[in-house]
Amino acid sequence: MSNLLPKLAPLMARHEELAALMAEGGLSGDKFVKLSKEYAELEDVVELARSYKKAQEDLKAAEDLLSDPDMKDMAYEEVGTLREQIPQIEEKIKVALLPKDADDEKNAILEIRAGTGGDEAALFAGDLFKMYKGYANEQGWSMEIIEMSESDLGGYKEVIAEINGRGVFAKLKFESGVHRVQRVPATEASGRVHTSAATVAILPEAEDVDININDQDLRIDVFRSGGAGGQHVNKTDSAVRITHLPTNTVVVCQEEKSQLKNRAKAMKVLKTRLYDAERQRKDSERSANRKSQVGSGDRSERIRTYNFPQGRVTDHRINLTLYDIDEVMLGRSLNKVVDALITEDQAERMAEIGLN
Repeated sequence: MSNLLPKLAPLMARHEELAALMAEGGLSGDKFVKLSKEYAELEDVVELARSYKKAQEDLKAAEDLLSDPDMKDMAYEEVGTLREQIPQIEEKIKVALLPKDADDEKNAILEIRAGTGGDEAALFAGDLFKMYKGYANEQGWSMEIIEMSESDLGGYKEVIAEINGRGVFAKLKFESGVHRVQRVPATEASGRVHTSAATVAILPEAEDVDININDQDLRIDVFRSGGAGGQHVNKTDSAVRITHLPTNTVVVCQEEKSQLKNRAKAMKVLKTRLYDAERQRKDSERSANRKSQVGSGDRSERIRTYNFPQGRVTDHRINLTLYDIDEVMLGRSLNKVVDALITEDQAERMAEIGLN
């Protein structure tokens, strides 16, 4: 067992200092908010530090009692329990000490696009959307479609959705990349296995304070929406296309009846894409020093294969294979992959800052 108390002592002292400063009063509103935020950010790790310190003190006391014939049996049991608990607390502390990703608690924009494979790729894109929708339900999140383009045989050429809930981006940020499927398409008469792909992008939803867009940098076009079956959207100029001229980023939204609602949704996606582009630029600079592929952010990389004939899902970054494809595609077992990716990323970051 390592001793983390030297690393924790300054944090515990700062936590007490903040409590005293806030108790004194006389602080401006902004100053109080700033101190309160710092205090709250330290709360979890300080609580763990107190538990860790007490467990170590209890362990020493129990070990001292091992030489007492009357207390030996009880002390031996206590020592065993504490020696098991302390490493578990240490691991929680190490995770709590990792630098926080400022975007982890944000909602996310999910973008899925059919890749190579024609109609089968579009069907697979639809299956991926159902998988993430099922996972969102399991997590207690809500999902709303912002834009979708259906293919002739079903599925999606493209689907964009907003996922709202606690810690959405933290859970889903490692899902970005190329997802590959191997299966026999419904249209394949000979029963031959085909390989096709779809790309997934998970973007942290930008807030107004994150990014500022000048009106003169935008071109906004409205047009009559297109849809199958003579939907109401065909009858009014409710669809909105927003182009960010400096970056040539284009966002289209036509899911709502209201032009204003479509414009608001399109602006949300535009801000998110521009914010994410800057985030990707910074991540690329940092990732050059990282050994792990989990957090590399390379969205052109093939990250996962879904092999239906063999009933397996393989994540290539961490060499994880699950023979549980039906439950994964329903979203019910996706947590096994998500949690493994998070654990691997945490271990890599611990090694980087000497916490392993």
